[in-house]
Amino acid sequence: MFDIGFTELLVVGVVALLVLGPERLPVAARTAGLWIGRIKRMVQNVQREINEELRVEEMRQQAEKNREHLAKFQHDLAGMSKPDAAVAEPVTATTPPATPTDSSASSTAAPSDSSKVTATKHD
Repeated sequence: MFDIGFTELLVVGVVALLVLGPERLPVAARTAGLWIGRIKRMVQNVQREINEELRVEEMRQQAEKNREHLAKFQHDLAGMSKPDAAVAEPVTATTPPATPTDSSASSTAAPSDSSKVTATKHD
């Protein structure tokens, strides 16, 4: 975090011993340790809250995407359940039926009995 090596800590300890003296140094070290612990816990709490908010925001975004997909799916499903206008209208003849002009055309127009296909049941 601060990149303080052993030599720097040793120098700080010697200076603290000279300034505070041997009687007050343990109390000052204990107080400094308590404050450092409190600061670390506060930083961890802030990081935890930030991570929680980020996770909640990701969940909100995912829920919004899911809602969009669901709405699109429901729209597509509703479109599939309605019959098309072209399919729903009855078929009407727009041209008059053709009348045969010669006798060969009338014999080919009617299907014969041999051309009928019969369905067979397979077990």
